[in-house]
Amino acid sequence: MLDSTAYANRHIASLWFEAFNEHNLVKLLDLYHEDAAHYSPKLKIRQPQTNGFIKGKTALKSWWQDAFERLPTLQYQVLKIISDEDLVFMEYLRKTKGEEDMVVGEVLQIENGLIVASRVYHS
Repeated sequence: MLDSTAYANRHIASLWFEAFNEHNLVKLLDLYHEDAAHYSPKLKIRQPQTNGFIKGKTALKSWWQDAFERLPTLQYQVLKIISDEDLVFMEYLRKTKGEEDMVVGEVLQIENGLIVASRVYHS
């Protein structure tokens, strides 16, 4: 059975999907701690100098703003959300016009109601 923190973390994940699918950077960044860290294999490809890692809201904003501008039809379809008191595992389908759908896994580390770290896994 999930405790109240696990439920709250699942709610944060739901808000994350909502903000992402609206391409709403303000709502999305409001879910993150100021110094949040993020890893993505796509970052490693598009910005090799980062080795896949960025840190802080300014870097996150730049990364997602670029993605929303390059991929205006980008949407995530939720497949699964699993949470406990510290982590959320999200599995979703990455959909964008002109590209094959991709199954993605992402882990959010949450402390005091804010995402402090996230890591993306592509299939």
